[in-house]
Amino acid sequence: MVRQVGQQHRVSRPVPEENLIELPAARRCAAKEAVEYLGSLAAGRVAKVMPGRGPPAAEYRVFVVLQSARVMRWTPEELVRLTTRPVCRGYAAVNRQRVRPGEPQCYNPKYNQRAKNPMKVPAIPAVAIGLIALSLPACERMHASEKEQPHEEQNRIVATSPELKDVTITQSYVCQIRSQKHIEVCPLQEGYLETIDIKEGQSVKKGQELFKILPVLYKAKLEAEQAKADVARIKYEQSLSLFNQKLVSSVDVALARAEMNEAQARANQAKAEVGFTVIEAKFDGIVDRLLKQEGSFVDKKDVLTTLSDNSVMWVYFNVPELRYLEYRAREGKSHNVSQLKLVDSRIDLILADGSKFDQPGGNTVTIEGDVNFETGNFKLRADFPNPDRLLRHGQTGTVLIHRAVHNAVVIPQRATFEILDKRYVWVIGEDHVAHQRPITIQHELEDVFVIQSGLDVKDKIVLEGVQQVHDGEKLEYEFRKPEEALTHQKYHAE
Repeated sequence: MVRQVGQQHRVSRPVPEENLIELPAARRCAAKEAVEYLGSLAAGRVAKVMPGRGPPAAEYRVFVVLQSARVMRWTPEELVRLTTRPVCRGYAAVNRQRVRPGEPQCYNPKYNQRAKNPMKVPAIPAVAIGLIALSLPACERMHASEKEQPHEEQNRIVATSPELKDVTITQSYVCQIRSQKHIEVCPLQEGYLETIDIKEGQSVKKGQELFKILPVLYKAKLEAEQAKADVARIKYEQSLSLFNQKLVSSVDVALARAEMNEAQARANQAKAEVGFTVIEAKFDGIVDRLLKQEGSFVDKKDVLTTLSDNSVMWVYFNVPELRYLEYRAREGKSHNVSQLKLVDSRIDLILADGSKFDQPGGNTVTIEGDVNFETGNFKLRADFPNPDRLLRHGQTGTVLIHRAVHNAVVIPQRATFEILDKRYVWVIGEDHVAHQRPITIQHELEDVFVIQSGLDVKDKIVLEGVQQVHDGEKLEYEFRKPEEALTHQKYHAE
């Protein structure tokens, strides 16, 4: 907003944002930053440095000043003085009685000419002078602070050697937990559910009755088939009596016997259908959710519930092909192609809450016949006893395979450095000259690398001061014993 004071314009509030729409993008962006950074009074005055249709130098000047203000940490008052004084044209001399003491004398757009006593100070050089003037105290303060701070001593060079020791390698795999028996309970006959003798989540025994279908129709059919079987049996007995009297031939007796057997088979089938109306548990297990309620009509394709045997849980996990071949090589020759024995290893199961399952998984896993051709992974299965029935079908967890490695060459991780995709160490020769050497890492433990190739226990490597060493440089170092270097891993970070 602009108010009139005599013939001079003064800014009392920030320029409204709608007035900035017609300005170029760079100028509008600088004006918005001025509003946000300086506040009401300062933004209004800096806006006068940006006339609506001024030259591009004006918008560039404001942008430079705003960016410099952030770097130099100027206060709004300092920025107002710097941006308003260079563009004054001395017009306030005409209206001096209306200007308050100490207030910057601003440019009047109405009189776009020089006054009698103009201040011929170029805008951009004045801004540059102001930047230099304000930067000098900051530089002085910076140098003073540098003088006050003592120079840090360079880190000393500490060397050590690789160590041979037995370590335990832990490999983790995401797993899925499944029951060794998990079936869907379906009816063998259609009809209405007469009774449901179980509850959801109930433990049941083998042969226990679970559901019963209304058997009226099946019992009637059984009685009819049984009557037909009786008739056929009577006919057969009569034919046999007549054959003994040599009144009928043996063919008639054979036909009567076949009819009797057919009728008896139909009667047995009807009896089995009556038995199918009672659905029993096929093994000891736990009943899942009941999907049908009492009185519902069920068909042969309907699932009433599921039954799980959780006495032993099957834990499935995938391993890469390279890891599988490594396990096979450690096992040696085996005649059991469906199972894999993990030598010097044990298998643990970590549950979703991070707790360890209290039952061991042994060291033998079962291998599935197919390999996932998309990922190249082998699916393995470990068996875990579940006496307390803690594990349920469908859970997830993490399988940990702990493998003991004897006489492994180990070094601290902080003794290494990485260039592109390779790891290196500084090896100190007998002449105290350091050279970088590539190494191959077999396993990575907490703060320790197990080395596959590239180092020997007789080598000396730089432990502390790795960033200070240059190739071919002769070093003065302090030697630290390997066991001590591997013990204090958390105390130093370079």
